Amino acid sequence: MCLTRNAERGEQMAKLQVGDVMPDFLFDTPFSRGNTLVQAMGGVKTAIVFLRYYGCTLCRLDLAQYKAGYTALQQAGGQLLVVLQSDADLLRQELEGQNSFPFDIVCDPKGDLYQQFEILPAESKVKMAGPGTMVKIAKATAAGHHHGRYEGDELQLPAAFVLDADRHVLFAHYAKTVDDV
Repeated sequence: MCLTRNAERGEQMAKLQVGDVMPDFLFDTPFSRGNTLVQAMGGVKTAIVFLRYYGCTLCRLDLAQYKAGYTALQQAGGQLLVVLQSDADLLRQELEGQNSFPFDIVCDPKGDLYQQFEILPAESKVKMAGPGTMVKIAKATAAGHHHGRYEGDELQLPAAFVLDADRHVLFAHYAKTVDDV
């Protein structure tokens, strides 16, 4: 069990907009199974960022930046969940012995949540690159991030949401390019 697609329970699949309520969903992390969004949020304002997968060089840079800024987010009364198209067991093996992340990583190797919330992949590799993509790749490389295992949809675009304590969407952003997160 990794994810329960809410659409299978008769819920509509649609892009989330400000004012919508993000449906509860079931997920695994590299270190725990059978979590729900409601439990993970714990009544706290939460940012949920959908990236590609752990092996993605750009995603590794994003994760490092989120980790570095996490204390400030907590001090402001918030928290973060990051969704990756990575397998929970494989990611746990990769993260063992490392200084792990202070936030949960939601593992969605089949892309169920991406489909449910219509977080679409780019039409092509050319269309997934934006004006800042090469700069971001250079930053990631300079910071020592390298590409790891390929997982998920290579053309997947990111998205970001901020939810209030009751899962109402306060901010919704669907990226148009891979560097737009």
